[in-house]
Amino acid sequence: MQDALVVLDFGSQYSQLIVRRIREARVYCELFPWDAPAERVMALKPRGIILSGGPSSVYEADAPTLPDYVLQSGVPVLGICYGMQLLAHALGGRVAPAQRREYGRTTVHLRESTLWPEETRSTHVLEVWMSHGDRIEAPPPGFAVIAESANTPIAAMADPTRRIYAVQFHPEVQHTQHGAAILAHFAHTICGCQPSWTPAAIIEESIARIRQQVGKREVLCALSGGVDSSVAATLVHHAVGDQLTCVFVNTGLLRKGEPEQVVETFQRTQKMRLIAVDATEEFLEALRGVVDPEEKRKRIGERFVRTFETVVQAHFKPNGDLPLLCQGTLYPDVIESRGPERSAAAKIKTHHNVGGLPSDMQFELLEPLRYLFKDEVRAIGLALGLPESLIWRHPFPGPGLAVRILGEVTWERLERLREADAIVQEELTRAGLQRATAQAFAVLLPVRTVGVMGDGRTYNEVVAIRAVTTEDFMTADWSRLPHEVLARISTRIVNEVPGINRVVYDITTKPPATIEWE
Repeated sequence: MQDALVVLDFGSQYSQLIVRRIREARVYCELFPWDAPAERVMALKPRGIILSGGPSSVYEADAPTLPDYVLQSGVPVLGICYGMQLLAHALGGRVAPAQRREYGRTTVHLRESTLWPEETRSTHVLEVWMSHGDRIEAPPPGFAVIAESANTPIAAMADPTRRIYAVQFHPEVQHTQHGAAILAHFAHTICGCQPSWTPAAIIEESIARIRQQVGKREVLCALSGGVDSSVAATLVHHAVGDQLTCVFVNTGLLRKGEPEQVVETFQRTQKMRLIAVDATEEFLEALRGVVDPEEKRKRIGERFVRTFETVVQAHFKPNGDLPLLCQGTLYPDVIESRGPERSAAAKIKTHHNVGGLPSDMQFELLEPLRYLFKDEVRAIGLALGLPESLIWRHPFPGPGLAVRILGEVTWERLERLREADAIVQEELTRAGLQRATAQAFAVLLPVRTVGVMGDGRTYNEVVAIRAVTTEDFMTADWSRLPHEVLARISTRIVNEVPGINRVVYDITTKPPATIEWE
């Protein structure tokens, strides 16, 4: 069994990032709700436990509490933000509202401690990311203060004898200097974990889990041609071979030339059994008159399932076991949709393949990537032999262009956005910027503006361009694309796409915005 760490989730939007940083250190890690049954958590035989941040105050009556098994386990413990306050509160320290709340970049001064990795020992000063309204005013007995800031005299504390450590700042976010090194040091040196969580290990474990769940049943894979569904399909194909049938549904919501490309790649190149279904009219009918993005996602999710039910009736024995439905669901999908294992977190939006599925769905889901991040998915895709051109494609949402068209989705507006988006991709490729941007696309707005073309007045729609840089898609910054590239994109869209007379550029980070507009 792999060496492993456990993260207990107390409701922070950063909880999954802790898991990601530990995995980046090549140590397997899983996230559990703070109130998960002890036997479920300890079945992983963790070599350490990390307590996440969260929105509560430990002194509130209904605040999440520290499970008894955490300290009884005898393994090293690291508390982060709320996790630190929880340890202090449970072990006899004092937590109170801070005189001044502390959010954003903060300088902390370190004192000698086994928690700090080699990278921090020459400066004794770190630039970190704080996000808290409470602070610890007195540490518990046996704890030493190992860091302080101007506003937080106890910014970190440690009881090395019991191997309990805590930090008020967030080492998991990119803004914290040497934050990843602190977490890796905790995993490797303090917990003694071996760095054995590699793409090969992920593939081996995934294949074993797939075979265990599938048995002798058939599997249908919802194949969109994007990175996630492609890797999921390839993993399942490696695991169960001809028990897999890929189903590509042309929803009419895809990018220019995509339906043809998907069929060519997987039917002829990857040699997988593929059923192609053109359900354009059905999806457009389901979306007729719908403008609310949540309703769009739910209708698309339901239409996907109904389409698969039709495929089953047409291609599988009516008296046989119902096939499993394989999807390329990722961790960020689960986080933002507040999947059942994320009950402590706030719901940001419903993903059509997580919270948008109909309640009467009969399929059992097979989601081999559900607990993986995008970088892990790409790494195992390359290890499985998928082409780089596919692996490094920009992410495309399951609901497709429906959530990049604000307002009602019509065939005319879809064609308009398809052409505009193709120009964005062509110009980024021409400028060598596809890999420099993590995701870039066009959005069609339900706004008309006055323009002048050929000495005549126009009153047409607006396209917004969104391009971001990110490592994990949990946070993102807008891409500083060269002005000449933006100028070419704008000129081509206005000149080549009928019905558009204005192009704008989105310069909003995530948070506060999401990457997609809907």
